[in-house]
Amino acid sequence: MGVPPSRHSSIRARRDTDVLDFDWDVGSTEAIKLQVLFSEAKARARALLMGRATTRDGYLFAHRIKRRLLRMLSDESFARLSHWENAGRRLNLQNPQTFNEKLWWLKLHNRQPLLTTCSDKLAVRDYVAHTVGPEFLIPLIGVYNSVEEIDYSHFHGTVFLKTTHGSGSNAIWSEGGTFDRPEFERRFRKALSQNYYHESREWNYRDIEPKIIAEVALQPSDENPLADFRFLCFYGVCKLLFVDIGTAAPDGSHALGAQRNVYDREFNLLDVAVTRERFDPSLVRRPARLAEMVEIAEKLGKPFPFCRVDLYYVGDSIYFGEMTFYPGGANHTSDPESFEYTMGSWIDLDRFLREDFTPPL
Repeated sequence: MGVPPSRHSSIRARRDTDVLDFDWDVGSTEAIKLQVLFSEAKARARALLMGRATTRDGYLFAHRIKRRLLRMLSDESFARLSHWENAGRRLNLQNPQTFNEKLWWLKLHNRQPLLTTCSDKLAVRDYVAHTVGPEFLIPLIGVYNSVEEIDYSHFHGTVFLKTTHGSGSNAIWSEGGTFDRPEFERRFRKALSQNYYHESREWNYRDIEPKIIAEVALQPSDENPLADFRFLCFYGVCKLLFVDIGTAAPDGSHALGAQRNVYDREFNLLDVAVTRERFDPSLVRRPARLAEMVEIAEKLGKPFPFCRVDLYYVGDSIYFGEMTFYPGGANHTSDPESFEYTMGSWIDLDRFLREDFTPPL
């Protein structure tokens, strides 16, 4: 069976919607602050161009300005703008119905302390060991407070490095391979200084202590790519499975060309695309221990109205990857669009309000 024809053109078109078309209240305090910063941005951009700045200089400047702008927004305004920019849709937070809308609502209201524990790439290991067993943990090599603490003489084979307090700060060290240590240290030193909460307003990341951890890097057991098996659980019931391939670039960073197939819990392929292009399903076989993987994911996700549990299946072994509560920053795109409502129907906000909601003080 070959790769299905792409149906993502409509998704890409929605993403290209101009952010300037967003329905700002021009008289609001936030809008006034934004207008001041836009004026500053225009003046500095003109100065950069007059100085013949490089494209990279211009990009970095624009990115810094964007981050400054976004930090000035309330969480709800940030949510509305982020979703408009990335998914091309307006959020309905008063009566959320879609998967994204309910995730954003939870992002703004869910303050379960366990969210922080399970978002911390180090602390979650204790939760996994206690809940399903330590045998599913990837072997840990070291934990470091800074890049200066890393002792590379302890590394052998292939090592995966990542920060504990965010998403996307990853690197691969390979024995005998090339490793740009100055670039790695520059990137990770910067990552340790940042609070990932400001990037996506995910409260669960706000109070995590920044560290670097090194784990044994998993390798595929055959010629096929290493697959991420991502179980979507709703109060501990697995409804869906994303299988992603090509998620990591050779240096360990996030790859832009990652692909995804969507399956039901029995590993039946669905005629659905979510955010990423689909791949030839013959590249990833149904894991022999799929039922056990579903059971592990459901146990780990049981306390939460929604949780994505990422697992790996290498050889005949199951390994825990991470737990994610707002995948894609809650800015998924689905084809057909009706699937957004299907996934949204599985998030029970009424149950959350009854059982887990803590009103703000």
